Amino acid sequence: MASTADFKNGLCLVMNNDIFTIVEFQHVKPGKGAAFVRTKLKGLTTGKTLDKTFNAGEKVETARVEKRPHQFLYKDDLGYHFMDTNTFEQISIEEKLIERSNLLKDGQLVDILVHDETETPLSVELPPFVELMITYTEPGIKGDTATNALKPATVETGATVMVPLFVEQDIMIKVDTRDGSYSERVK
Repeated sequence: MASTADFKNGLCLVMNNDIFTIVEFQHVKPGKGAAFVRTKLKGLTTGKTLDKTFNAGEKVETARVEKRPHQFLYKDDLGYHFMDTNTFEQISIEEKLIERSNLLKDGQLVDILVHDETETPLSVELPPFVELMITYTEPGIKGDTATNALKPATVETGATVMVPLFVEQDIMIKVDTRDGSYSERVK
């Protein structure tokens, strides 16, 4: 059990027979009335987000989850296959548990959140940035750089990323996995 004073981003809670993680929270103390904590929670089994308000000092049940390092191997009809980098055990995970699965490439290291008591995988966390090769993009037009113009580019995983006009084909770029946006060229 934990109180609202223990809230931090990433804390996992058990509510309504489901496991939720705190995406963001804000402690509010209005001029009149009791303090409370506004939270945005994401369901780890469903992926849905919800807003919930807790009274200050309220007790909530925490879930014991563990981050385990895995390596992405391949994708087939059964799902995405990963190997535990410590035990070399292979597991298959369905696509709905992976956010931005189109940015996963073979050999990619990820963290899988596993529920300690049931040993079931809850979600797959990609690193904050991944380096991908651009396989196709239209050539940029000279002199059209006055505005912050973007063009679509297809990367090696098949995902489409909006990149600046100066980025060309066969160049490695860094992509932010939180929103799927272009970050920078890799030197």
